[in-house]
Amino acid sequence: MTQAAEHGQTAYSRRFDWGPTGARALVADARPGDVAVVVDVLSFTTTLTLAVERGIEVYPYPWATADAPAYAAQRAAVLARGRREGLASGAISLSPASFDDVEGVERVVLPSPNGSTIAFALADAGVRVVGASLRNATAVGRRLAGVEGRVSVVAAGERWPDGSLRPAAEDLWGAGAVLAALGPDGAGPEALLAVAAYDAVRGDLTAALHDCASGRELGSAGFGSDVDLAAEGDVSGVVPVLRGEAFVDAAVATGRQI
Repeated sequence: MTQAAEHGQTAYSRRFDWGPTGARALVADARPGDVAVVVDVLSFTTTLTLAVERGIEVYPYPWATADAPAYAAQRAAVLARGRREGLASGAISLSPASFDDVEGVERVVLPSPNGSTIAFALADAGVRVVGASLRNATAVGRRLAGVEGRVSVVAAGERWPDGSLRPAAEDLWGAGAVLAALGPDGAGPEALLAVAAYDAVRGDLTAALHDCASGRELGSAGFGSDVDLAAEGDVSGVVPVLRGEAFVDAAVATGRQI
């Protein structure tokens, strides 16, 4: 099926869409200077933010890929486990709480079914790729406000059992937080919708995250602390940017800057 140009929101410099398909639509006509911001609040980009705060290089990778251990070994990196596996073993995992007090780790391969997979897919799309959560949304938005290219914010969403996209409220809010910090100039209707959704909950992010479907799911599984960490709005100034294969903080990265 041929994509209509309008689905790429080409008339706007501040754009918003959902999941892998939406990401591909937004970057289909990538130009030099364009940026894609991936938002996966529960939990890839929250975990990413916590890791980069601690100086850890984070390699995104597709979920449930058989060659992930070899990929990590080739990069002298720790392979993060799935959330429940990490809880059972005490290893670092997709759970943000597993990075809350981690020490002695320099590089991590962090697979996830949504945000990490999208970030990995965007690596060769001709755009700069940034990770944002509620913890660093304002820092990301302010950092990107001066870029000459277009900024496309992608809410990762979750998956229904049949593999189809489940739009997730927490990612809509996280995307809206980034777009609010960017400001309204050049924002399309989809971007303005995300900002409005964020404005509705920004006064009590903790309650909103615990009450949404994904938050309730994590809470019932014993991962309420992950939701608490994700709800700490604007506590971080790091801007994780994909340099080659790994996310590093834009403030300390060498080479091309945002």
